[in-house]
Amino acid sequence: MPPAAPLPHPTHDPLVALADRCVQCGLCLPACPTYAESRLEAESPRGRIALARAWALETIPPTPAGETHLDQCLGCRSCEAVCPAGVQYGALLVQARSRQRERRSAGWRQKSVEALVARPALLGALLRAYGRVHAWLPAQWRLLPPPAIAPPAATGFAPAEESVAMFVGCAASAYEAGLRESVARCLAMLGVRVETPSGQTCCGSVHAHAGDIESAQRLAERNQAAFESTGTVLTFASGCHEAVAQALDGGTTRTVDAIEFLARRLQTHAERWQWRACPERIALHLPCTQRNVVRSAATLRTLLSSMPDVEIVELTASGCCGASGTQMLEDPARAATFRAPLLRQLQESGATRLLSANLGCRLHLANGTSVPVQHPLEFVAGCIEAAPSPQAVSPSA
Repeated sequence: MPPAAPLPHPTHDPLVALADRCVQCGLCLPACPTYAESRLEAESPRGRIALARAWALETIPPTPAGETHLDQCLGCRSCEAVCPAGVQYGALLVQARSRQRERRSAGWRQKSVEALVARPALLGALLRAYGRVHAWLPAQWRLLPPPAIAPPAATGFAPAEESVAMFVGCAASAYEAGLRESVARCLAMLGVRVETPSGQTCCGSVHAHAGDIESAQRLAERNQAAFESTGTVLTFASGCHEAVAQALDGGTTRTVDAIEFLARRLQTHAERWQWRACPERIALHLPCTQRNVVRSAATLRTLLSSMPDVEIVELTASGCCGASGTQMLEDPARAATFRAPLLRQLQESGATRLLSANLGCRLHLANGTSVPVQHPLEFVAGCIEAAPSPQAVSPSA
């Protein structure tokens, strides 16, 4: 009788290979918002890694309680930022939720959101209609703040020296029109023409984070086609940046956080612009994705600190605002528990404006405060004006 074939090594499973990087040291626990809130090991990164690994190896069966622990991960990746073993927790979470989705179907709310964000034109029309009736809706139906009215396009700038493309995404088509126009005006002053290619769609993060990897890949392919002839693509939402970069980067295309791009352009073309007086006390929220994935927080701090008469108060009361993709819609009460410390700190700060670089975070925060909430670049661009031309300056006596 021939010997039995050897069992495949566990690391042949990509999820197990990712999980095996974890040495269970626990250094991630202080960085995890859900562990801080519950003090349950199963609500920690290493607890979820252990669950996902055990399910993959079939050493324990999935249970409703275990599935809930996986559901409740905010995907903030603060654990990844402090992990000494380099565990790729974001990739592991996507793999684990993909298998979870095979075990059980997504709920109707999640499926509805996924269907809408994959159709940005329809979603934008619905959001604009929602904005028109928002004031008359019952409080329980006001799941999101209303979109602002888009400003008119700016004109009359000098010929551009280079061009870039903007990634719009899904809900941003309605919510970030003012941001895109402000940044386009500012970049035109700095010699950059901004284009918005047609055919682009949602980045796919909503789908991937809920385990629908196939739909996320289809959206990535549509974005590849839309931006195939583009050299530089700017992203505004820190939650979209990684998915866009993974889809587009390669060859001659590069994806750049708009904060990094504008900051560099302002530095290299300092003779073309000047600060306009904008004295104000500003609260700054740094989204998880900006701190842990895009890593543009230091650039943003430097940019804001260079603005005269602007006082910045950084909100640090909570490790995550709780928006977490669709979780603010799926479980608004739980999402609000993570948001509450930030809103208390905002109120105590006396700030008259709140800045945050991720759209989901802004919508979630804005739904809990009357303080205006903006993308940082919309505020920065509004405080920049063209420098006087040399001809307009009177000669010295």
